Amino acid sequence: MGWKVEFTNKARKQKEKLPRRIQEILFQLVCEIEMSGPVRGDWPHYSKLSVNEHHCHLKRGKPTYVAVWLEVKGQIRVVEVIYAGSHEKAPY
Repeated sequence: MGWKVEFTNKARKQKEKLPRRIQEILFQLVCEIEMSGPVRGDWPHYSKLSVNEHHCHLKRGKPTYVAVWLEVKGQIRVVEVIYAGSHEKAPY
């Protein structure tokens, strides 16, 4: 059984404002989460923020772009992307 990835309304709007290349990287990350789950230790600059919260730097440098997602436990395995944007405003 795969994982379902959903974006919050805020994260969806943030995603649309990202540069095209960063959107493509985010899309690759989402595809891998759907297939293999929220723990992405094979991605550079990934770390677990808490028991169910994860983040990954999509691009380092200036500006740095980051994605933050929550692992929602229950019958349906859901990952909710809560932030996609510059590192300066990341919620961690």
